[in-house]
Amino acid sequence: MGNIISRTNAEALIPVEYSSEIVKSVLQESSTLSLMRKLPNMTSKQTKIPVLSSLPVAGFVNGDTGLKAVSNAEWGNKVITAEEIAVIIPIPEAVLDDAEYDIWAEIKPTIVAEFGRVIDGAILFGTNKPNDWPEGIVTGAASRSKTLEYGTGTDIADDINRVMGLVEGSGYDVTGFAGEIGLKSSLRGLRDQNGGLIFQPSLQADTPSTIYAQPINYVKNNSWVSTDAKLIAGDWHQAVYSIRQDITYKVLDQAVISDGDGKIVHNLAQQDMVALRCVMRLGWQLPNPVTQIGGANRYPFAVLTPASSDEDES
Repeated sequence: MGNIISRTNAEALIPVEYSSEIVKSVLQESSTLSLMRKLPNMTSKQTKIPVLSSLPVAGFVNGDTGLKAVSNAEWGNKVITAEEIAVIIPIPEAVLDDAEYDIWAEIKPTIVAEFGRVIDGAILFGTNKPNDWPEGIVTGAASRSKTLEYGTGTDIADDINRVMGLVEGSGYDVTGFAGEIGLKSSLRGLRDQNGGLIFQPSLQADTPSTIYAQPINYVKNNSWVSTDAKLIAGDWHQAVYSIRQDITYKVLDQAVISDGDGKIVHNLAQQDMVALRCVMRLGWQLPNPVTQIGGANRYPFAVLTPASSDEDES
């Protein structure tokens, strides 16, 4: 029995510091979270955010004894609800038994990539989102007519400029972009009337690519829905997120892992395997406070959608 890899043996391989390290990597890997504003960590499942819903109205006073305008400002509440994201990674016991095998160097990128894919898909497109999370950004922009079809302008730079105008028309400033990876080839070589590059590709580590001086992140984790959007422009400071629980781990050694249809994928005991279960809890919200010029249809994001001819071909 001394040679059997137990739950305790496997858990001993998980360094405590990997929890916070993986969370930091997820925040960097996720194209949305890296653009959004992070709030302090949540202390409960839900956190309320006060949102300005009515602006005060001022006016001139007529003469020395004229009456001053009386107005008020109102606040409403938006709620951030922490939801659980999890992944189970089966590992053959033979792999764990190899003392020179750096299991964490291999597993960490898969955890980071999968958590980033799930988060980006839910926030941007509402893909498999929890019921208590807001609608996806692309859905929200479309419902408020904050979309522009690719090819409307003279070139893609003009298209992006017009999309930015939709955000600015709501009283917000564009602080960044999220785009499909295929957009990168369309941006290279774009120049202004003076011959200067409009798109500034990243030429060194930790320096983001920019367009119109704002960072652009390409979503490369297979969460992007190309039929719905090519580019998202927005005031990403208006989108906020908060973490309720860092990554936690549990090593399973006697469990049965099944797919969504109930079909058994792995029988850990029978297949001489263990499985690492990773869980993280976080939530996000888009307060969308009232602005002076935005009106009822205000929204801090706008979307460049595929050309209708592209959709027909697909």
